[in-house]
Amino acid sequence: MSHHKIIFTGPVGAGKTTAISSLSDIDPVRTDAQASDETARLKLTTTVAMDYGRIDLDGNGHIHLYGTPGQARFDFMWEILSEGCIGLVVLINNNRPSPLDEVEFFLKAFHTLIEQTRFVVGVSHMDLAPHPYIEDYHAHLARLGWNVPVFEVDARSNEDMRTLLKALLYSIDPGLMEPDDE
Repeated sequence: MSHHKIIFTGPVGAGKTTAISSLSDIDPVRTDAQASDETARLKLTTTVAMDYGRIDLDGNGHIHLYGTPGQARFDFMWEILSEGCIGLVVLINNNRPSPLDEVEFFLKAFHTLIEQTRFVVGVSHMDLAPHPYIEDYHAHLARLGWNVPVFEVDARSNEDMRTLLKALLYSIDPGLMEPDDE
């Protein structure tokens, strides 16, 4: 049986908790608390430790899904959650003032992990703000030296999130079992 661990990270409001909920085969574990700082302008609650979900691999193990808090003040959890991780999903809210800068921020914050494994980028909320375009993310990442999968996603969509997850798994190892296509 194989067990894999994937981390979801990104700023507050990018859809990490929702993505894990849409993917998980179990009721996800959430550590939400009432937002009390500038985050309260974006949403009522925020993740303060982690989110957890799991995808079952047809009796062949699990993919454990961990979501990080989006606020930098909880960055101590980022390193803890990254231990033993095989890949990183960076979710970005395109409706934020500087989403390309936020991609760069999270890549720098997780630089040790991404030097050891692979990552993908999912861009949410493009229905609310179509700019920057997906091509702008590719160009920005290329300037930073990265050629990685970038997708427009709706974190509520199991199909969108599975496509993003499959892209990550294929970039890590094309032989890894993927959820549900067997």
